[in-house]
Amino acid sequence: MQKLKFEAAWDKTLADKDRQEIQEIFTNSIPSLEDELQFTTVWIAENYKEELLVTALIHNQSNTDVTFNQTAIQFLDGNTVLGEHTFTIKPLRIEPKTSMPWTFIFPASSFELPDTIEEGILRLKNE
Repeated sequence: MQKLKFEAAWDKTLADKDRQEIQEIFTNSIPSLEDELQFTTVWIAENYKEELLVTALIHNQSNTDVTFNQTAIQFLDGNTVLGEHTFTIKPLRIEPKTSMPWTFIFPASSFELPDTIEEGILRLKNE
């Protein structure tokens, strides 16, 4: 059974309102999970450096740990690729059958956003 886990720093600093929103998104996304590794977008924002911040639940439905070491991830709107970046996130390790929120930061040069985004999603590039 899939469980929700927060990385230690997130667990300490996450506001109650945000925690509840993530828990609700987790509960609602479980029935639709199909792939061993899947992302469910929580928030999309740009910071003062004009970087794209995509907070997503990472769902590891496999029987092995998931890490991100030179992992190419794309940000899409539906089927249109809006950006791509290669991530190495240490010491992030997502245990089997676990979902965890994480914010992926795309440098300003790695994406191009339209005026509106209908369905912002993340996926591994090799899919």
